[in-house]
Amino acid sequence: MLPTTMTASVLKAPGELTLERRDVPTPEAGQVLVQVSAVGVCGSDAHYYRHGRIGDYVVTEPLVLGHEAAGRIVAVGADVPTGRVGERVSIEPQQPDPDSAPSRRGEYNLCPHMRFYATPPVDGALAEYVLIGSAFAHPIPDTVSDEAAALFEPLSVAIAATRKAAVGVGDRVLIAGAGPVGLLCAQVASAAGATEIVVTDINPDRCSAALRFGATTAVGPDELPIDLDADSFIDASGAEPAIGAGIAAVRPGGRVVLVGMGSSSTMTFPVALIQNRELIVTGVFRYANTWPAARALVTSGKVDLDAMVTARFGLDEVAQALDADRTAGSIKAVIFPGRTGVTS
Repeated sequence: MLPTTMTASVLKAPGELTLERRDVPTPEAGQVLVQVSAVGVCGSDAHYYRHGRIGDYVVTEPLVLGHEAAGRIVAVGADVPTGRVGERVSIEPQQPDPDSAPSRRGEYNLCPHMRFYATPPVDGALAEYVLIGSAFAHPIPDTVSDEAAALFEPLSVAIAATRKAAVGVGDRVLIAGAGPVGLLCAQVASAAGATEIVVTDINPDRCSAALRFGATTAVGPDELPIDLDADSFIDASGAEPAIGAGIAAVRPGGRVVLVGMGSSSTMTFPVALIQNRELIVTGVFRYANTWPAARALVTSGKVDLDAMVTARFGLDEVAQALDADRTAGSIKAVIFPGRTGVTS
């Protein structure tokens, strides 16, 4: 018997979180109800918590944060097989309009009517139960932990970026930024066959972490070899100086993929260099059709998500979890909505 109410962590205003009792939602046709087991903390969650906005997305009413989630299906709506009840799943936190032009051509991440977890005004996963479309609740084997299943979401960002960069066997890849997404890009690039993976970061601790997660070289931005001649450059920093240096390090005909979100929506680009070298420059906005690859990479051992978890919190410790990125050596914090007081 499912409970009728649940606990959710709610952002009321920048820096103000509260625990609320809310009704457990009922799945509609095509949806499943998931009891949430683990939620990874993303930089966007921390940004909403501290500043109340990211670009044009502004928190104007109470919002449940969290979009990196996993759990177990406990109820299904019409048109969903009842046999799915009990499945452990990783949640792809997207709810696109299936009839939009981008969705019809397979680029559902670009749907203009997207409802994405923890993007105002859509509530996220820092609650005991959440709804998601059945197709976006991806089954996971018992060999995958709840924590790793939650981190399929940032792993999917790295997969999307590496695909855009067309990383292949023997490639030389440059990655700026050794935060969680940068570290995942390094692991995915290694799995794709890259033999030289250079990661830059201003933080020496993060450079050390990069060497544990796929990088062959990890240096400060000022130490980047001038003759690197990278096949591709993936920016996971959002820092304009890092982007400029990265573009300059790419060989003629190479690729530049922008993943990181900086503080400014505009920046200066070396247009002449891009033209003269015929560089392909593109961005990554979330992901599409990545969960099967994420599952394969994790179950094969080519990507280690569990090792990236450096702190764990209960639902009554969300404020501490959102500030965990300010702790030396922190990589990824995970929150367990069904537990309290689990700090580690």
